[in-house]
Amino acid sequence: MTGPRSSILGGVLTSPWLLVAVVWLAFFWQLGAVPLYDLDEGAFAEATREMLDSGNFITPHKDGEPRYDKPVLIYWLQAASVKLLGLNEFALRLPSAIAATLWLAALWGFVRERIDAASATVAGLVMALGLQVAIIGKAAVADAVLNLFIALAFFDIYRWRLAPHRGTLLRVYLWLALGFLTKGPVAVVFPLVVSLLYFASLKQLRAWIEAAFNPFGWLLFLLVAGPWYLAIYLDDGGGFFRSFFLEHNVGRFEGVKHGHSGFPGYYFAMLPVVLLPFTGWFLRLLPLARRLWADPLDRFLVIWFVTVFTVFSFSDTKLPHYLVYGITPLFILMARYREVLHNRWLAFLPPLLFMALLVALPDVLPWLQSRAHRLDEQAMFAEGARLLDWQYRLATWGGLLALVGLFVWGRVALWQRLVLAGIMQTLVVFGALVPRVFEVMQAPVKEAALVARALDLPTAVFRTSMPSFSVYRQAVTPELDDPQPGELVFLRVDKLERLHLLYPDHQLVQVYRRGPVALVKFNGGRSDG
Repeated sequence: MTGPRSSILGGVLTSPWLLVAVVWLAFFWQLGAVPLYDLDEGAFAEATREMLDSGNFITPHKDGEPRYDKPVLIYWLQAASVKLLGLNEFALRLPSAIAATLWLAALWGFVRERIDAASATVAGLVMALGLQVAIIGKAAVADAVLNLFIALAFFDIYRWRLAPHRGTLLRVYLWLALGFLTKGPVAVVFPLVVSLLYFASLKQLRAWIEAAFNPFGWLLFLLVAGPWYLAIYLDDGGGFFRSFFLEHNVGRFEGVKHGHSGFPGYYFAMLPVVLLPFTGWFLRLLPLARRLWADPLDRFLVIWFVTVFTVFSFSDTKLPHYLVYGITPLFILMARYREVLHNRWLAFLPPLLFMALLVALPDVLPWLQSRAHRLDEQAMFAEGARLLDWQYRLATWGGLLALVGLFVWGRVALWQRLVLAGIMQTLVVFGALVPRVFEVMQAPVKEAALVARALDLPTAVFRTSMPSFSVYRQAVTPELDDPQPGELVFLRVDKLERLHLLYPDHQLVQVYRRGPVALVKFNGGRSDG
């Protein structure tokens, strides 16, 4: 049921000014408020720091070793930001926030052009307030930049089909090249495969072949992406090509990387989480499948999403943010068909369950602590239980009660209430949950690094992959090799016993210990254990 209130609220929610405020809330609010998280943010940030420190802007390095995980563009963007604003969390994350904003602007422009301005604003709100997009929009990693170029490529592919101008096609190749400089083949493969399937479904394969084999397009691609790939070959030989293309691309489909495995239905389980709080809104689209396929724009969007979902479902390495490559079209479809959402249980059950889980978290952590086997996990759960204080409980209970109020609020369209739920979710997650999670997991790493930096002693790391330690220490931290008296060692607390066993003739003095990590010093002489 809808009425005057729904019309007034709908006018507010489709205002571009509200979208601007939500973009700030989703991508810029709290941007520099928490430490870098390991492994990913720490690894990107340390490679950027070493790039600036060494002056080598061709081959990224992490802790003195070549880092072949990703191409160079994200490091260049972070380096420029750090050069301008200093080495801090805000500067390292700013390129992602800007990229996410441009990604949303591209979405808004495309939907306004193809549908209408109100739908464009709603699509932008759904994108910004979705859980996973907000996370990568605030993260010092390559994914927001990559998704910007993927979205731009797809939008221009559709524009070219409607009006095949050379300038539009060349823009597609420019976005493919920039994406290839950001994360490699994934930025090229999906636009090519999806466009092939789409043009084939319309019986326009000749047009696709004309576009896909355009010599001027590939020349532009080579001119943009080629120089750095040639430069890293000249600088580092074939190491990058073997590691990046074979291990980090092909290898992710043939094996599990960094322990990121998943069961066969992993993405069926993760998609509802990635889309929170709009999961039910997406599910309402499924019965419209035949209607969507009949419309050329909707068919393009469906093929885009289904292709990404299917391809990554067959990959051995699975991560939630891989789905983001294919959810931009879902934001458009949800906005276009927002009025078909009528079942409030379908709409609100997912965000209510999520918020209820956040409410229960302080009571769940002691139970998890009692069942944890590793010392570092026990320490984190204990610290988490302490930090999830009355203010956290007040925020999460307030969020839950607000969602219940939106659930029972009549005479307002469900999609409008879900947008308000998205604002509430963003406030609770990034205002109450994330700062405490990072205080537990990453603040001790930062503090240990600052202690080590102040002591200015030779420092190594022992079987612990937390590269943000090197970022905050502002120095390369090699793996422990031949311990010397006075040398500092950074490690997870569950590795302390192993360190004692390996070096029984050395006295170890604890310099710093909090939560999951510790900093110890070799003093020489036999350890007293």
